Amino acid sequence: MKAIVIDDEPKARNVLQILIQENCPKITEIFEAEDLISGVELIKKEQPKIVFLDIEMPEYSGLEIVDFLDKDTHNFEIIFVTAYSEYAIQALQLSAIDYLLKPARPTQVKEAVDKALERIGKGILSEQLVELKNSFQNLQFKKIALPFSDGIKFVNFDEIVLLEADGMYTKIYMKTAEEILVSKPLKHFVELLHKQMMFYKPHRSFLINILFIKEYIKKDGGYIIMDNDKVVSISKDKKQEFLNIVNCI
Repeated sequence: MKAIVIDDEPKARNVLQILIQENCPKITEIFEAEDLISGVELIKKEQPKIVFLDIEMPEYSGLEIVDFLDKDTHNFEIIFVTAYSEYAIQALQLSAIDYLLKPARPTQVKEAVDKALERIGKGILSEQLVELKNSFQNLQFKKIALPFSDGIKFVNFDEIVLLEADGMYTKIYMKTAEEILVSKPLKHFVELLHKQMMFYKPHRSFLINILFIKEYIKKDGGYIIMDNDKVVSISKDKKQEFLNIVNCI
């Protein structure tokens, strides 16, 4: 299996190539490119299954790869490589695209490659890249990518009514009455959406969109009814905090 490393730093390319060789036996050939343009040409020529792509590069950012490849040629998976940036990491997570933080570690490389191998052939990369590029260009996040059994669904924040823990899965209730089961624990979404002020966690099993609260009922210790008539519990230690929030809406 072929892989390509696209990074303008020779040392970074060399380190990553060594980590891949030592931890990813399914990758048998590794090619290198020092910029996006030469990397795109290498992709067309070698037809790799995985591309390790630096975000911050001179002339063209790695995010601009969508401008140089036809949608139909996205028959590979991308693992972005980036120096730490809270904004970049949030954008990558919301787009459900794997990434490595520099300096990459052996376990991270192996885990990212294993995940990429599972997604190969599912044809979802193009839409992910478009959403990711839009997030960077607009400097704001409007959507989240939700991996489910058939692929990835991109939804606007204001279409999500609430999220409910279901073991190591999360059930997501949409404004359209659709329910999506995602193979991520609720904790993942709590951390991912903590900067989106519309989302609030009133109970360890729920993360709600406060824009869809229909009623607050005081009896039986207090609970919330959402617009879709879903009943949501409130933890005792969250009750006053919740009341303060809704009084400000």
